[in-house]
Amino acid sequence: MIGKASEKMAHKEGADTAMVEARGVEKEYATGDVRVQALRGVDLSISRGEMVAIMGPSGCGKTTLLNCLSGLDEFDGGEVLVGGESISGMSDRKRTRFRAEKMGFVFQTYNLIPVLSAVENVELPLLVAGAKPKEARRRATAVLETVGVPEQAGKRPNEMSGGQQQRVTVARSLVNHPAIVWADEPTGALDSETSGEIVDLLVKLNREQGQTFVLVTHDASVARRAHRIVRMRDGMIEGDEPTGTRGHNG
Repeated sequence: MIGKASEKMAHKEGADTAMVEARGVEKEYATGDVRVQALRGVDLSISRGEMVAIMGPSGCGKTTLLNCLSGLDEFDGGEVLVGGESISGMSDRKRTRFRAEKMGFVFQTYNLIPVLSAVENVELPLLVAGAKPKEARRRATAVLETVGVPEQAGKRPNEMSGGQQQRVTVARSLVNHPAIVWADEPTGALDSETSGEIVDLLVKLNREQGQTFVLVTHDASVARRAHRIVRMRDGMIEGDEPTGTRGHNG
């Protein structure tokens, strides 16, 4: 079942509007006297419900692009629209709230809070957003079931395997029913078998819940499970091709 944020955004944008639209996005970093053009006028459109993998060599701008598209980083030129709303025109406070309500994030390093149990980590975004504790706990417990680790609810991160921790991270990213999930090297710290299980989970969630997924990955086997592979080099997109998995991704 698609969550409220997904439904609201899908209704707002209509059938044909892109979930993510980047128009001429530019980003420059200054290191001492050296200026690095991290993004050079990137144009990209991602449809609602699509799973897109972004690939390319280290330093090509993959993570910078994901951070700019999601509003984690400012950018120097161009425009980014998410669900038809321009994030570049938002105040910091509005952008933070927009991310909390509409987006989920999965990182390579899990970013779980060590002193909290799995269920406490998962419910935290809801509590921060003002949900009542009882409702937050109910939703957190349900989403741990969805990602296949209900038995880990009372355990702290150091009591779980890497794969279990990443499933908890995925659960936390989904608990607010986001319309879009951003994943930066979500399998980078995992062995190949566990990596395959996490990708299976993401594909299943994309198919069953209709959420949009954007993955940055170095792993070609992960990228092939997406609907499209966007290839970057030197801050630009040099390739964008379908993988042929749409409709039978599993």
